[in-house]
Amino acid sequence: MTAPPPSLWLDGLDSPITPTRPLARDIDVDVAIVGAGFTGLWTAYYLRRARPEARIAIVEKEFAGFGASGRNGGWASALLPTSLATLAREHGRDSALAFDAAMRASVDELITAARDIGTDAHIAKGGTVVVARTALQWERARAEVREANEFGLGDHLQLLDRDAAAKRLNATGTLGGTFTPDCAVIQPARLVRALAAAVSGLGVDLYEGTPATAISPHKVITPGGEITATHVIRATEGYTAGLPGYKRAVAPVYSLMIATAPLSDAQWQEIGLAQRETFSDYRHLIVYGQRTADGRMIFGGRGAPYHFGSATRPEFDTHAKVFTKLHASLAEMFPTLANVAITHRWGGALGIARDWHASVGLDSHTGLGWAGGYVGDGVTTTNLAGRTLRDLILGEDTALTRLPWVGHQSRRWEMEPLRWIGANAGLAAMSVADAEEHLTRRPSMIARALSPLVGGH
Repeated sequence: MTAPPPSLWLDGLDSPITPTRPLARDIDVDVAIVGAGFTGLWTAYYLRRARPEARIAIVEKEFAGFGASGRNGGWASALLPTSLATLAREHGRDSALAFDAAMRASVDELITAARDIGTDAHIAKGGTVVVARTALQWERARAEVREANEFGLGDHLQLLDRDAAAKRLNATGTLGGTFTPDCAVIQPARLVRALAAAVSGLGVDLYEGTPATAISPHKVITPGGEITATHVIRATEGYTAGLPGYKRAVAPVYSLMIATAPLSDAQWQEIGLAQRETFSDYRHLIVYGQRTADGRMIFGGRGAPYHFGSATRPEFDTHAKVFTKLHASLAEMFPTLANVAITHRWGGALGIARDWHASVGLDSHTGLGWAGGYVGDGVTTTNLAGRTLRDLILGEDTALTRLPWVGHQSRRWEMEPLRWIGANAGLAAMSVADAEEHLTRRPSMIARALSPLVGGH
């Protein structure tokens, strides 16, 4: 098995990870799940609670939580994987608002479920503050609030003036910002490992160290045996391209993070985040951060390249130049952290569909189900996906199964080298766009031209 990545979250577990036994024989079950991250585990958890007699098996190449579930930014947010305006245009206003409400409710559901399985996972629902640090960023903040008000969601996204924004997050150059209460910080590795234990305790068979070499209707092939199942659920997210026939389904894009040593009370008093708010700003190239339960600053962002052929390898989890840029950005936002020690550097692949639209679904004819394409906003979305897959597997018509992402089919990514050229051009554009705006003091023409390649991210 691959050595665990140097994630602060995985390093912070109370006990070493001891993988379960691998699959070593042919088995017959009701539901076979490929992937023991949040998507696969939540699906098994909710399904087994609804149908205790259901025979469920999960296969995982590494260990539960090895991928994005154990390495993410620690945000349990209500961020929609697709904008409200896009959803309203494609599916109608009511469907868009229903999806938004389901995401917000899922934040609280996740917190409740974590408590039910016996872990606090260092959760604190402090909301999210996003600061505007240039005049153009301030315009984007105001436009976002205007859109929220147009959808009647003003209570869930507040516009902050300079003082109110700086009180929550005292980043340099802050002109204002926005705040939403619909987000919690979380220690994701504690949650995913506790969830794996809870699922096993419910009688689900978890086979770690068991790669799926192929999936097909009613069948999962592994080196140790074949699984025959009524339903086969693909929950592989950023690693989907490793399955035969899925090379162009989801592109793996890397996001990287750094963690500081614990900060002093004086440093935190200067920075803010008194309620452990998650934070970002309105630049084009995404950055994100949080204050951990033990007083560290976690800071991450995009910028690592997409790798030819949708490759995912352990050496891609680190990138010295990106880590250096993250540290520089952190120090630029918070000068008090310029010389603070960085104790952890890590990264991992997240899954992006060609139209940047997450989806969940089940084909009743083949028994093949899936969920993914979360574009880095998966901690909460996976919980919603797990409950939705439960309802789909049980054949129930519910409010969840009528949400607009259910059954959505994204077109496949282009063949190489077009995929490599387009994905990296889009990522590079967001870096250049921020520099362009700094020089011209006008909205970036580069960002506008290439935003379809990166879903506006």
